[in-house]
Amino acid sequence: MMKAAVISKFGEPEVLKIEQRDIPKLKAGYVLIEVYAAGINRPDIFQRRGNYPAPAEAVQDIPGLEVAGKIAAVGEGVDDSRIGDKVMALLGGGGYAEYTVVHIGSCILIPKNLSFIEAASLPETVFTVWHNVFQRGKLKNGDRLLVHGGSGGIGTTAIQLGALFGAKVYTTVGSEEKGAFAKTLGAFDFVNYHNIAFEKALSNEKINIILDSIGGDYFAKNFDLLESDGTLVYINAMKGAKVEMNLLKLMQKRIYLTGSTLRARDENFKAKLAREIEKKVIPLLVDGKFKTNVHAVFPLEEVVKAHQQMEDGDFMGKIVLNFKAK
Repeated sequence: MMKAAVISKFGEPEVLKIEQRDIPKLKAGYVLIEVYAAGINRPDIFQRRGNYPAPAEAVQDIPGLEVAGKIAAVGEGVDDSRIGDKVMALLGGGGYAEYTVVHIGSCILIPKNLSFIEAASLPETVFTVWHNVFQRGKLKNGDRLLVHGGSGGIGTTAIQLGALFGAKVYTTVGSEEKGAFAKTLGAFDFVNYHNIAFEKALSNEKINIILDSIGGDYFAKNFDLLESDGTLVYINAMKGAKVEMNLLKLMQKRIYLTGSTLRARDENFKAKLAREIEKKVIPLLVDGKFKTNVHAVFPLEEVVKAHQQMEDGDFMGKIVLNFKAK
């Protein structure tokens, strides 16, 4: 048996309960991870509220999209030598538990200079940013990138990687403190959206790529702000998914509109993405150029407090659950 944080019913953070569950069973190509730490992400909040169900093959009532730990057992087709490996992994769900299963292709060896807690803060954000900004957005040296929400997990990752790969990065934030933090990560400038509309503040900056998780009325503003042949990438729609698009403006400015979610993508896709991250991003972690940003760590038993902090927005970087990491 194992301890897990379970969604007892849909609702506020208090619906998360610590329960005893059976350790999940292995299948071919999968590994059992003894979880030392698990990252908390915005999709976990949506799942808890009943707005973002887990994929059919994933456990439905245990949230958690990223973990760090040790491989405790392997399924058919996975070499026994992998047992004991320290790995971080992207999951379809089930990360808020002492054990979880994941396809071996979604696992990445943890660099020796990272703790389990630091490693647990990475997979969901790095996979998301690399796929959407670099693969779909095709960011290149010299581009001007706007990252909405620069102080959260996705934002801090996108700012750092964008700057490290030669982009001039701008971001929107909710306070001067968060803006200053974003600049320490490599942002060229920030807009405090409580003080001024971002589309006005950045109207002369010739933005090429926008990474947006807000949606709603940001959609038309993004279109107005983008340069001709610019790219608008969506990874969430916190202010609303249904928007109105001016097709004439799309054609006149030749805007590329794209977006994705990773959770339901097949294991082969995730494995290919993981191998590219190992090649392009992990060396930056080893060299210390790309840094983790863990704002707060909670024991599993305080998962309710962890979710409350994420919903309050009073954090910069990532929030992590600690199972046994030091």
